[in-house]
Amino acid sequence: MVTVYSKNHCPFCVKAKAILSAAKIDFTEVDITNNPEKIIELSEKSGFRTVPQIYVGDKCLGGCSDIEKLQAEGKLVDACK
Repeated sequence: MVTVYSKNHCPFCVKAKAILSAAKIDFTEVDITNNPEKIIELSEKSGFRTVPQIYVGDKCLGGCSDIEKLQAEGKLVDACK
């Protein structure tokens, strides 16, 4: 299961979700805009405070540029399995 942690009005979050949608990858979005506890939890888990953060199960794929690179290499669909 793919999970995208995002914030409102984040252009990188919008782009990452568009990349996943274009690749026909189902994902669950977790909006952490007004959730400081979730932001802290996520930063402790990944080491980053930036969004988007894209996970497949417990494995972090990274952010928008990371999945954009995977898509360009033809590896995104497999990485999301």
